[in-house]
Amino acid sequence: MIKTTIILLMFIYSGLENTYADIFKSHQDVNTSGDITQIALPAGGYLSMLFGGDEEGQIMFFKAFIVNTALTHTLKYLINKPRPENNGDYSFPSGHTSAAFQGAAFIERRYGWKWGLPCYALASYVSYTRIKSDMHDIWDCIGGAILGISTSYYFTDRSNNQNLISGFVSDNGTYGVSFTVKF
Repeated sequence: MIKTTIILLMFIYSGLENTYADIFKSHQDVNTSGDITQIALPAGGYLSMLFGGDEEGQIMFFKAFIVNTALTHTLKYLINKPRPENNGDYSFPSGHTSAAFQGAAFIERRYGWKWGLPCYALASYVSYTRIKSDMHDIWDCIGGAILGISTSYYFTDRSNNQNLISGFVSDNGTYGVSFTVKF
């Protein structure tokens, strides 16, 4: 079997010191790392289907992704909740969190908890970045997480062919996530 490794999130941003508090020097660093991760999770779910030749999984992913995106943005405009610290409108639900949890739930649902658990941890990190950067409150993120998980669970069946392997990468104070697809 040929193994293809896809590094989705290349080293979120490494710390300059040995303490966790120094990893992110500003709200912008936290916000940027959340932006990257919220794209990496659904992209990882889709790329695993694409490179694995799982056409059924691709269709499931697109259904969940499209419905999740449509519901998220429809709710944002219908509810029109202001963001914390007067950072704009359309706060509920968090779109970043919704996208991240949709990707994580898709991977978990299709491949099981072995791969889903680290993805849920990363999706939770995205929620943290949205709260930390004052773009959302906890309720916005909980709403986004529920929406993302629900859409993936509704449209996604388990795969009988578990060919996705994920892992964490760490080297010299730099961190990342890797996904390997066997086909």
